[in-house]
Amino acid sequence: MSSYNAGDLQVLKGLDAVRMRPGMYIGTTGTKGLHHLLWEIVDNSIDEAANKFGDTVKVTLHKDGSATVEDNGRGIPPDIHPQLGISGVEVVYTQLHAGGKFNGKNYNYSGGLHGVGASVVNALSEWLVCEVYVNYTAYRQEFASVWDESEKKIVSGKPMTELVKIGNTRKKGSKTTFLPDKRVFEDTVFNYETVSRRLRELAYLNRGVHILLTDERLPADQREVEFCYEGGIADYVKYLNAEKNPLHEDIVYLEGEKDDYRFCAAFQVTDSYTESVFSYVNSIPTPEGGTHETGFKSAYTRAMNEYARRVGILKEKDNNLNGEDYREGMTAVITCFVKNPQFEGQTKGRLGNSEVRPLMEQLVYEQFCVWLEHLNHQETAAHLMEKACAAANVREAARKAKDIARQKSSIEATPLIGKLSACTGRKAEENELFIVEGDSAGGSAKQGRDRRFQAILPLRGKPLNAEKKRLDQVLMNEEFRSIITALGTGIGEEFKLSALKYNRIIILADADQDGAHIRAILLTFFYRYMKELVREGHIYIGTPPLYLVKKGNNSEYVYDDKALPKALARIGKGYSIQRYKGLGEMNPEQLWETTMNPANRTLVQVTLEDAAEAEHMVTVLMGDKVEPRRIYISTHADFNKQDSFEGRVNE
Repeated sequence: MSSYNAGDLQVLKGLDAVRMRPGMYIGTTGTKGLHHLLWEIVDNSIDEAANKFGDTVKVTLHKDGSATVEDNGRGIPPDIHPQLGISGVEVVYTQLHAGGKFNGKNYNYSGGLHGVGASVVNALSEWLVCEVYVNYTAYRQEFASVWDESEKKIVSGKPMTELVKIGNTRKKGSKTTFLPDKRVFEDTVFNYETVSRRLRELAYLNRGVHILLTDERLPADQREVEFCYEGGIADYVKYLNAEKNPLHEDIVYLEGEKDDYRFCAAFQVTDSYTESVFSYVNSIPTPEGGTHETGFKSAYTRAMNEYARRVGILKEKDNNLNGEDYREGMTAVITCFVKNPQFEGQTKGRLGNSEVRPLMEQLVYEQFCVWLEHLNHQETAAHLMEKACAAANVREAARKAKDIARQKSSIEATPLIGKLSACTGRKAEENELFIVEGDSAGGSAKQGRDRRFQAILPLRGKPLNAEKKRLDQVLMNEEFRSIITALGTGIGEEFKLSALKYNRIIILADADQDGAHIRAILLTFFYRYMKELVREGHIYIGTPPLYLVKKGNNSEYVYDDKALPKALARIGKGYSIQRYKGLGEMNPEQLWETTMNPANRTLVQVTLEDAAEAEHMVTVLMGDKVEPRRIYISTHADFNKQDSFEGRVNE
């Protein structure tokens, strides 16, 4: 540290920076980052389809852990780059910030990372093979991340061959096969559910595009599936509402194009009490909304209020209804294609282009007004107004319920007296709230916790299923009122993340059917009324052990049935085994040691990578229709294995 000069400055060549700091390019080296590699190549193929240069994308998951993405677009240019003196294929796969998406001439719309994606995939793969089919000629080039003895390091994405002609072909497009590098990723196994879910979403968002998924790891009769939806996002809304009860059978579909912008919106209103609006820009999800979503909502509210006055439902002296009244029970998918999208927000999940709002607003307002006036839609329009008026009445009732909840949260009448054991720490970013099933387990948790940063809130019985209740009914439930008061954020439209008193909210329930049900109920509540907590990663699930295996002075806690045989083998013959039926069977020291101590515990973070699929799953598991829930649980749930059902719910 005594000397520091220019010779100490490290210059990273080529793709070395990607391998040294992969998190900067793909976010994480966990399973999310692994799948990010696949999305980068898939997005390039989807860009070809979105710009009308192709209509088919094929994705294959191979037995050796590699993946192939093939399209019938224009193909990566094989000719020599005038400045770099290498082929276009080599430029794309070895040069960061190189591609054909910067100047707007080659692609009107793009969802990729503008040239970073393909080279990053190459940098983080053991090997990558690219084939392109252009002008009736097939070309091939191979790359690999190999050890360089002279430099004493791994050289990332090194060309192992020149781009060579391998024959003649009538095909067109690009084909990329890559093997994620085990030296980079914690896990290199692609998850079929994750891949199929994203490909299905892309098929909905790109109407008429054929997306084929083949998983060679599956039995022959289950390997192939094709996604193609001629109805586009209208079919998407139909899928999301399949387990709900729509107020009108037809999906409202609006689309238009102006000034190099393309817009589509599809929606249907159901008898549920929450709105579900999903928006996308260039096939990229925008979970935080943005100007396109604001424009849609503003236009819809304006058109509905004008219609209500025109038909006499709202009189001259009446106030307009709120947008949330009209959107109660709505499932909507909004998508737009923008030449130069600008993303905002902490996670870049919100569209910021100011010019998009008036364009979307004009499109939706004009087309929806025409739709409302059509003779065939008068009955549907009447149902929508009836639903909105009922929602307005409930909103007023909810306002009164919130006032009651606020009054009860005062020192004299708080529902938390005798329930919440608060922590002494005042730094919200360091504090944790355990929501614990039952008074017995709550007592152990209160005694075993570290009171400096851990607060305990026991639940007395099961809360309501928020999926089937209106907001005013939720607010009248004592268990939910306790949670709302403890968190300090408010609820629904009044929710403020900045007021959160705890950085981690940890659901701690028994590892049985009742515990799984309580977890599902609480997750549904958070998803419906405090979604920001899920989106920002504040919700966790504690994982208490299922067994204690002992022999003499040796003991080992076992957290699922899968790990039990190995634990028994380590302990040896003559062991005794205790099966924990519930949290209440553990004393405070055991609960601390296994489930609450940050040094030893395992927490499952509940994330929201795919909001639309989460919406569908919540409806299946917690909605009114019994048969879809029965089919899903009988297919996926095994309550003897904690990781099975839990993993499905968390997805």
